Amino acid sequence: MMKKAGFVAVLGRPSAGKSTLVNKICGEKVAIVSDVPQTTRNAIRGIFNSPRGQLVFIDTPGRHKSAKKINLKLMDISDRAASDADIILYLIDATRAPGEEEAEIAAFISARSQKTVIAINKIDSCNDEDMGLVKTFLEKSFPKDLSFLEISAKTGTGIEALLDALFDMAEEGEAFYGEEYYTDQEAAFRIAEIIRGKAINRLRQELPHALYVDIADSWFTEEGRLFVRAFIVVERESQKGMVVGAGGSMIKAIRLSALKEMHKIFDWKIELDLRVKTAKDWRKKDRVLNKIFK
Repeated sequence: MMKKAGFVAVLGRPSAGKSTLVNKICGEKVAIVSDVPQTTRNAIRGIFNSPRGQLVFIDTPGRHKSAKKINLKLMDISDRAASDADIILYLIDATRAPGEEEAEIAAFISARSQKTVIAINKIDSCNDEDMGLVKTFLEKSFPKDLSFLEISAKTGTGIEALLDALFDMAEEGEAFYGEEYYTDQEAAFRIAEIIRGKAINRLRQELPHALYVDIADSWFTEEGRLFVRAFIVVERESQKGMVVGAGGSMIKAIRLSALKEMHKIFDWKIELDLRVKTAKDWRKKDRVLNKIFK
């Protein structure tokens, strides 16, 4: 039997559970996860292999309407992923009542309904009233012949049925990646994302969206260790103290936690030199945004 292959763009509102779902399906931590909205900033690829074939999931930034430059960049990444993908997986959060923002996303996706699979996520956390509101919304927003599945990205409930639906829609073709791959991210990008995830989860109240991570240098030492010099970049001098913490406690905690996760992923021993610097109003500068968001 000829195997199937396809790219699947995962779309939805911020915090709908897109990164959690991609990580669950791929069996590895492909994307950083946080309860801070819009944690995902790039199109992250997670690769799922099975006897049926290969699905390449593209975890996209949450679709959020805003005129700010950073949000326009995130929307552009999502738009391109939807246009390029073979299949769109629309993930809707069952615990949040659909509003104007959800309606705009549904309108965007309904124009591509012929290549769309819909999954209602977080069924482990919603009640009957929540589910009723979401189902009514979907029935009004999409063609009547377009069904939807109920899943929990957190527990794995409904994932097999979701994969069945995606493979049914995928076309026959050769795999895009070898079976040993679960992501195609370069090491430097993964390291930067790991550091950013640790920083976000420790500084969520202070400056979750006001930082990014810049890998300044990386090289292998004669002993075979990977040395990385990285900067957590903030917008204001006053924010540097938050990242550093009293006596350097915060940045030390971020560094050690990031190293612990890196050692689970990579085969090499890693030395991390982690510092903080300021790039004033970086979220308004095209040069910086073009470097970060690809």
